[in-house]
Amino acid sequence: MKAAARGLTLLFASGDSGAGCWSTSGRHQFRPSFPASSPYVTTVGGTSFKNPFRVTSEVVDYISGGGFSNVFPRPSYQEEAVAKFLSSSPQLPPSSYFNASGRAYPDVAALSDGYWVVSNRVPIPWVSGTSASTPVFGGILSLINEHRILNGRPPLGFLNPRLYQQHGAGLFDVTRGCHESCLNEEVQGQGFCSGPGWDPVTGWGTPNFPALLKTLINP
Repeated sequence: MKAAARGLTLLFASGDSGAGCWSTSGRHQFRPSFPASSPYVTTVGGTSFKNPFRVTSEVVDYISGGGFSNVFPRPSYQEEAVAKFLSSSPQLPPSSYFNASGRAYPDVAALSDGYWVVSNRVPIPWVSGTSASTPVFGGILSLINEHRILNGRPPLGFLNPRLYQQHGAGLFDVTRGCHESCLNEEVQGQGFCSGPGWDPVTGWGTPNFPALLKTLINP
């Protein structure tokens, strides 16, 4: 809350293990990550291009972290979106695998696959992960904050209530693909799947900068 009062937006990567997995006494459950599952941060998932060798439509990056917290209850700002997902998704995992009443994440996503990174002047291809998608989304928010400040408005601060109130306006909805989870007979390595609107794989979707700027430029 203090960070939000200062106009800071806290972003965290959703993790690179899909829904995660843990096993106790032969019973499997998904394993949410932290701080990605905190209700006080904006969590960024990951996508890939449908054709990895061309700029095409985006699909789920199977490593994209997402799910439901076992510690934090679902915050009021995402109640409507998450309830809609749970009631409409045709491919929900068994209910014993996740806490449907917990804080759901991620909130948004960005491309997390196929980056080139230069280390000691050596280019390294095909670097992937939500630790790549998160600074991309952060950079876009910084540009939007710059426009807001130039127009005499404060920086965005805590973003989540606004994202959910606006139903993902300014974001490309990612509706194809599922992320990974437990490798057992019951779920066979599949966690949650994306769909129209918010989902616990890519959140509300990936940034469309002109549209997102238009959406977030005003108070």
